[in-house]
Amino acid sequence: MGKEELLNRLKDLVVNGDEEGIREATKEALEAGIDPLEIINEGLKKGLDIVGEKYEKLELFLPDLVLAADTAYAALNIIIPRLSERAQEFRKGKVVIGTIYGDIHDIGKNIVASLLRANGYEVFDLGSDVEPRKFVEEAERVEADFIAISCLLSPSMFYMRDIIQRLVDMGIRDKYYVIVGGAAVYPEWAKEIGADGWAKDAEGAVKLCNLLKERGKEVEKPVLVGKWR
Repeated sequence: MGKEELLNRLKDLVVNGDEEGIREATKEALEAGIDPLEIINEGLKKGLDIVGEKYEKLELFLPDLVLAADTAYAALNIIIPRLSERAQEFRKGKVVIGTIYGDIHDIGKNIVASLLRANGYEVFDLGSDVEPRKFVEEAERVEADFIAISCLLSPSMFYMRDIIQRLVDMGIRDKYYVIVGGAAVYPEWAKEIGADGWAKDAEGAVKLCNLLKERGKEVEKPVLVGKWR
């Protein structure tokens, strides 16, 4: 089976919620020499995007969404150790990451966290449905460089502003690069709340962190990586 066929198969397996099938297909794709990041971006993510679109159109329902996420997790459990093998020592920086309060979706955030680790960042994952104060408390505790906030549900987006306002009120806003992303988050929102950057996807989040770490004092904020829909 060729590369495109394998990636399409992975996408379809996510859509169909076939956990057993995706484990086999993921191993086959890795054995065929397909880059783990490509498996994630061109296989798993595309499948999740299709499921998300069908859910919004009421063609699928919550159990279908959960099954698709579990299927993607089954593949990620095989891929993540391969990514970790490629990681350098943690010397690029520290990232506190989480899905904002009121939002329990975490697969996108988990992919971002995995790719950051694979690219030399030390990641402190707070999970999902995280209160704004916890982002700040953890960033202070671990002396982080970045606070990364994910959001898939539009009503929860407003809590992102609370994190930045809390940093301002404490007089520590300049200590951290605050980056945002997720299906609900658009570039103009990043600008409106005073975030330092926005990325469309997980690979973009890594590029964003690299750019801010290397040239953060020189570039105009927010830095936008990727195109909004």
